[in-house]
Amino acid sequence: METPQSPALRSYHSWIANETLEDYSLRYAARSFRRWSPFVIANTALGGISFLALEAIGGAITLSYGFANAFPAVLITCLFVFVTNLPIAYYSSRYNIDMDLLTRGAGFGYIGSTITSLIYATFTFIFFALEGAIMAQALKLFADVPLVLGYIISSLVIIPITFMGVTMISKLQMVTQPIWIAMLLAPFIYIAVGHPETLDQWMAFAGSETPDGGFDVLAFGSAIGVLCALSIQIGEQVDYLRFLPDKTRENRWRWWAAVISAGPGWIVVGGFKILCGSLLAVLAVSAGLSPSTALEPIHMYIKAYEYVSDDPRTVLALAAIFVLISQVKINVTNAYAGSLAWSNFFSRVTHYHPGRVVWLIFNILISLLLMLLGIFQTLELVLAVYSVIAAAWIGSIFADLAILKPMGVSPPFTEFKRAYLYDFNPVGCGSMAFASLFAIICFMGSFGDLAEAYAAPIAFFTALSSAVLIGVATRGRYYLARPRVPLAEPDKPVVRCEICELEYERPDMVHCTFYRRPICSLCCSLDSHCHDACKVPGANLEAPHYLGRALRSKIAPRMTQRLLKVSGVLFSLAVMTAAVFLLTYRLIEPTALQPHVESGALLLRVFLALLPLLAIGAWWIVLSHESRELAERDLVTSLEKLRQAQQELASNERLAAIGQITATVSHELRNPLGTMVTSADILRRSLKNADEPVTGELQRLQRNAWRCVRIIEDLLDFSRKHAPVMSPVAIDRWVKQQLSEEDQEIAHLITLKLDAGCDVLADAERLRQAFSNVLQNAAQACEERGKQSGQIIISTQRLRDRVYLSVSDNGGGMSADVAERVFEPLFSTKAFGVGLGMPLVKRIMEQHGGDVLIESQKGIGTTVSLVLPCAGVRKA
Repeated sequence: METPQSPALRSYHSWIANETLEDYSLRYAARSFRRWSPFVIANTALGGISFLALEAIGGAITLSYGFANAFPAVLITCLFVFVTNLPIAYYSSRYNIDMDLLTRGAGFGYIGSTITSLIYATFTFIFFALEGAIMAQALKLFADVPLVLGYIISSLVIIPITFMGVTMISKLQMVTQPIWIAMLLAPFIYIAVGHPETLDQWMAFAGSETPDGGFDVLAFGSAIGVLCALSIQIGEQVDYLRFLPDKTRENRWRWWAAVISAGPGWIVVGGFKILCGSLLAVLAVSAGLSPSTALEPIHMYIKAYEYVSDDPRTVLALAAIFVLISQVKINVTNAYAGSLAWSNFFSRVTHYHPGRVVWLIFNILISLLLMLLGIFQTLELVLAVYSVIAAAWIGSIFADLAILKPMGVSPPFTEFKRAYLYDFNPVGCGSMAFASLFAIICFMGSFGDLAEAYAAPIAFFTALSSAVLIGVATRGRYYLARPRVPLAEPDKPVVRCEICELEYERPDMVHCTFYRRPICSLCCSLDSHCHDACKVPGANLEAPHYLGRALRSKIAPRMTQRLLKVSGVLFSLAVMTAAVFLLTYRLIEPTALQPHVESGALLLRVFLALLPLLAIGAWWIVLSHESRELAERDLVTSLEKLRQAQQELASNERLAAIGQITATVSHELRNPLGTMVTSADILRRSLKNADEPVTGELQRLQRNAWRCVRIIEDLLDFSRKHAPVMSPVAIDRWVKQQLSEEDQEIAHLITLKLDAGCDVLADAERLRQAFSNVLQNAAQACEERGKQSGQIIISTQRLRDRVYLSVSDNGGGMSADVAERVFEPLFSTKAFGVGLGMPLVKRIMEQHGGDVLIESQKGIGTTVSLVLPCAGVRKA
């Protein structure tokens, strides 16, 4: 068995360990935490559909392309979103994982999904900025709050609610949902009942891009392109759906109702709101407002509430209250989803997790920066570009969940733990990259106006078809890097993580083959020492090198990871500094002596001059953090070495005691035992004609006496220290020679696969003793299993400068607890075992500068590998 590596114990900050704040970011949502009813979860998820960007989008496409193109585009997009979002909602609810964890196992791989996490995070802060800008417009119109101050208020008010995660968000949505529904429906009921002629005016509206007012293929495609950006909204829905309780026979109808209504069903409410925005934008423009003003939701709903009341103050108050409630409801969802997405992204890039709360603040700061840049004025262009990438992503995931899983190409379950995933899966990564590139080329007009207008649908279908083709071509081999390893004590619902020393439910745990102990999925994600050794048997644990040896010698170790950390810190500092400068710029009032343009140029030059200082600050922060981590790691390593030294001292004392006792009593026991063997032999020969019970008892007496003699010899041999005499040994020929001397009872079980083709440095006699012990154990395992078709495979293989001599059997195997103790002296699971065989093998291999590796699964079998240094390649 490989010596377990000593992990550096990890202690998370209090808010990371507190799952009421952390909400199982980066983790499977534990059953013990999912105590809300399906109705509460569905209501919380649907609370996020209040975002008024839907109305703005509906108004934008109607004013540009007319009702004849916008209306069918909305219907087609709603159908498209419902169909593609359904499997995503189901698998997330079924396995209780968020969008990022779902993407990992749905064709993208562990590192590949960081790209989609970044895309998803971008979606959250873009829409946070849009909704924040809408809220600031309402504050300015209602209370004359300056826009810049309104941006800050709309950002800061979200933090305390989102800080407490789904616990507080669910309460907010429960309280505000009835008020919001009533205020949403009231004006449209008044319009439909009291002023039905407005509907005719709406349906007859011709957009600026289609003056004739008729259906146009290009305009219809452009409208769909803008609307396709909304397909990623399902990510925010499943961030809540993962907290659904397990589906049971009793709650299955309520469970499915929650999954469908709050999953793909969001687009039903969303489509209605898009059409509402389309109607209100037409009414606002018809009333004399400019198109840009008519697209602001506050002006839309002022126009809507004019049909409810004739009092301008009442109208303004109702519209402002509705907008403020809507924006708070949606932006807690945007901020919450963004914090999860950034956590997933940076935890894998930097192997560092400061907590969801930190990324919550970071996401809000970026959104504030976008507000200050005036993102609302570029709404249509931003969504048109973004929808291309969104459609490609959804196409790749839909292909996996809806096609490749039913086909059996993709595993039926969704694996999210790093220990079992390849870094990149070409099914998702390849299809999305190809589809995005091809669709962006189409969007740039390289293939004509038609391809440009339908770039988003092209991206979806390209990703869908290429994902299926890649999945079938690769036969799904890149979904799982290694088989799942069952954890010990399957009846125990929670397992203790041996790194952070906290307990988590079994679906969130993994058996780490590097540390040889169970660890949680988050500790597995953050570990930077194993280099995914569990996925590559016998791998070199040093970091991979991509540069030449001469160049590598001039570069500091771990430079790639350090540069990524510095880039992340520098980006964060630059975002915060840019936000401050933009605030300053927006607050400077232009005068005759100091025009606004010159102030902006001055601030830009100051900002650029500060960038080198920010870069130095980023390096200082990263290096300081690394120094602290190094000091902690050195301390933990020193403590671990002290513990190992204490264990070795105790073991040496125990072995010395065994040797001393054995040497003392061996002489006294050998003579009586020898006398017993001799006497039993004389009696057996003298009583040739005795009955069977007598001769049987005499033979048993003799066998047990010899067994006692062998035990004494084993104890003496184990307590002595034999200096090995090394010489080159042709390992393949040596194995054949050893097997030629074995009994036929064992020989017929053996299959040889000798492929080393080299010599090893070994003491042939001591190596024979170790090999014989391992082979006898394998034979006994097959015999104890009671298999008539027992099989032992003996193989040799050279990996770099090491030779692996492996003995595999299909016997009963060992549990994880037993496998951990096989090298303890005097530990044995056999009725007549002394417990010195494998400890002796371990000692012999250590004397050879090698090791012993054990892989065993209960009920399947065991593989023991003797690792020896290679002495050179033999010539044929």
